[in-house]
Amino acid sequence: MGRRSLAIVALVAILTGIAATPPADEHLAGFSDAAARAERDWEAKFKALPSPDNIREYNRRLSARPHNVGSPYDKDNAEWILSRYKEWGWDAHIETFKVLFPTPKERALELVEPTKFTAKLEEPTVPQDPTSSQHDEQLPTYNAYSADGDVTAPLVYVNFGVPDDYDRLERLGVSVKGAIVIARYGASWRGIKPKVAAEHGAVGCIIYSDPHEDGYFQGDIFPQGAWRPPDGVQRGSVMDMTLYSGDPLTPGVGATEDAKRLPLDQVKVLTKIPTLPISYADARPLLAALGGPMAPNEWRGGLGVTYHLGPGPAKVHLKVKFNWDLKPLYDVIAKIPGSTEPDEWIIRGNHHDAWVNGSEDPISGQTPELEEARALGELVKQGWRPRRTIIYCAWDGEEPGLLGSTEWAETHADELEHHGAVYINSDSNGRGYLGMSGSHTLEKFVNGVARDVEDPETKLTAWKRDQLRRIESAHAQQDRDELRQRADLRIGALGSGSDYTPFLQHLGIASLNLEYGGEDGGGIYHSIYDDFYWYTHFADPTFVYGRALSQTIGTAVMRLADAELLPFDFSDFNETVRGYVNELQKLATSERDDIRERNKEIDEGVFTATADPTKTSVPPKREIEPPHLNFAPLENALDKLAASSDRYQKAWRKAEENGGSALDHASLADLNQTLMDSERKLTTSEGLPRRPWYRHQIYAPGYYTGYGVKTLPAVREPIEEKNWAEADQEIPVVAKVLTDEASLIDSAAAELEKTAGGQ
Repeated sequence: MGRRSLAIVALVAILTGIAATPPADEHLAGFSDAAARAERDWEAKFKALPSPDNIREYNRRLSARPHNVGSPYDKDNAEWILSRYKEWGWDAHIETFKVLFPTPKERALELVEPTKFTAKLEEPTVPQDPTSSQHDEQLPTYNAYSADGDVTAPLVYVNFGVPDDYDRLERLGVSVKGAIVIARYGASWRGIKPKVAAEHGAVGCIIYSDPHEDGYFQGDIFPQGAWRPPDGVQRGSVMDMTLYSGDPLTPGVGATEDAKRLPLDQVKVLTKIPTLPISYADARPLLAALGGPMAPNEWRGGLGVTYHLGPGPAKVHLKVKFNWDLKPLYDVIAKIPGSTEPDEWIIRGNHHDAWVNGSEDPISGQTPELEEARALGELVKQGWRPRRTIIYCAWDGEEPGLLGSTEWAETHADELEHHGAVYINSDSNGRGYLGMSGSHTLEKFVNGVARDVEDPETKLTAWKRDQLRRIESAHAQQDRDELRQRADLRIGALGSGSDYTPFLQHLGIASLNLEYGGEDGGGIYHSIYDDFYWYTHFADPTFVYGRALSQTIGTAVMRLADAELLPFDFSDFNETVRGYVNELQKLATSERDDIRERNKEIDEGVFTATADPTKTSVPPKREIEPPHLNFAPLENALDKLAASSDRYQKAWRKAEENGGSALDHASLADLNQTLMDSERKLTTSEGLPRRPWYRHQIYAPGYYTGYGVKTLPAVREPIEEKNWAEADQEIPVVAKVLTDEASLIDSAAAELEKTAGGQ
């Protein structure tokens, strides 16, 4: 391609996606030809700098001792990270917040009937693993933000403890009212389990790791293998983050020293019942003591006992009591000022706190970020100057509830509204394939980055290896055909569970979450065995995938920071949202057909006739057949979105064909601001029904899934919950959001048409 007007070429590149796999002498999306060549030169220099040996040593240092929120080593790590940024030439400081972080004073779990058993509630030292012996510094096994409680009650096994499991229990004639439930980890975020249990009248909740999902059924157990040993326990927060993330006492505002805080009895995100996690060694005697109906086949785990549901004869005593203290958070914030557009910010983050030593979670993600920072600092010394400001963040308090990132984002909400362009997140990292999730306006961009990074073991590009993996695992031929023919791999939508949440779903800043994994082991998540010994034996022993993550995210940061125009794209977004609407229509039809058929079978006596007369079986309740929802507003909005995206693309193409005149600096700034605002337009000030903190109308964590995403949540979740009136009410709200997005795209297209001498 010949050289053209700087701005026009940049604009065309963004929309047409020509630069998906360009030779080194062709332009990148958002760059003129000359700028693209310079960018590729700088990127080549950058990719040569990250060192697996450095990443290894950072990991060894940061995971050397337990460093949970409020611990001495947590602060020590923050100060060490700060010193590294300053050493590498960044403008860096620590921002401190005060947050509610309860720690246990008392924990007890006993089987009191029909036999006696006292749970150990401890993880033993493994002789081969040197840091597993640091018991005086380790947090005990517990669930943060559980209510205090001392209860004795019959035990009921509830499988994964999600809403569908309680529907099944009801049909089997089993009630949890007044009982303590025991649920296995999996199928949903852990905080959903006590939430749903309390809604059904339970008085306590025990969560255990079944070896079927997280132990010897999956592979050799630690220390011989990667998987959870019998006494390993998954700690974790049970804060109801589906309502809001961050400090429970300061929803919506930063938890600064003088912030107004809620009284504890007014906090809505704490569990209603006492909750405790246990190992499968402690769970086995409890489950073995249960009587009552047999658990359904798919509810049976790998413990080698007969899985019964209860209630009885097993009765347990559960007691937990907490220190409800405020603890300090230490967010490390580092900056490289932009040379041309300093008021446009590219933000990159990974947390540094852990439940215990956390070599995998989060240090395996934090250390590549540090090596990126060292490499970018080296480029600055060599003369590189990013157009936009780059902000690197090492968050504290992610594990209890995304505390550090949320408090920083809420404190700086006004600045981020005006300056936040893109947020890029990572968390844990391992061996394997590149995982890409995020805003679909960045789908084309991140595919381009993945095509330019080498997988360290196969020497394929990260993009090609992931494409071939998806082809191999696809179940339908049409999926394989799409993978071979579609220009871009589809990226996942973001729910919650990591630090992108406040940026994307509260503030409307386009976000990405990137990591490698899939070939490393599991089984030590949130235990004392997530440490340097485990990671160097079973995850990424040579740290080459740590380097790959540095190269991947560092490349993405550089391209976003250096592009003349931000490389947002609306074609993949438009296609993706249309798919979401199609899913909603199919879901509504399926729910209606299922209810109609079930009601017919109830009338015919199917459930009574087919039930085993010797066992309790309750027919499902008859339901009112739902109305037909009016999807016309969404369909009309989709048509407008498609037309505006098409107009935008045609305007760019015409600009290239006509040559046009270069956009001046002010026009480029205006168009970049429009692109930044495109994600804001997908939010509403009122937020989602029942949880206004979540403002994004395209992506949200599910009210009953937690980490798992719900797309178009204001409509999807009411359909799933059979709240037809709310679904009908929210369809026009979401349609207006999409219509406003289309208008924003139209306004950008009009500027391009004017510049190109068009309409």
